Amino acid sequence: MPNPKRRFSKTRTASRRSTYKASAPTVSTDSVTGQTHLRHRAHWDGDKLFYMGRVVVDKSASE
Repeated sequence: MPNPKRRFSKTRTASRRSTYKASAPTVSTDSVTGQTHLRHRAHWDGDKLFYMGRVVVDKSASE
């Protein structure tokens, strides 16, 4: 199994790692509530849980 003869320099390591950056999350606006939320995630608006413009859970109705 081949091994490196010497270690990589700090500059070479840093330049390789510089391409990996965190990207900003994609945010959408709900058509029903007008609230911004992460895409493909359910979000609360008051006592209701919305997903894709539909009410999934309604806490006020169960009480």
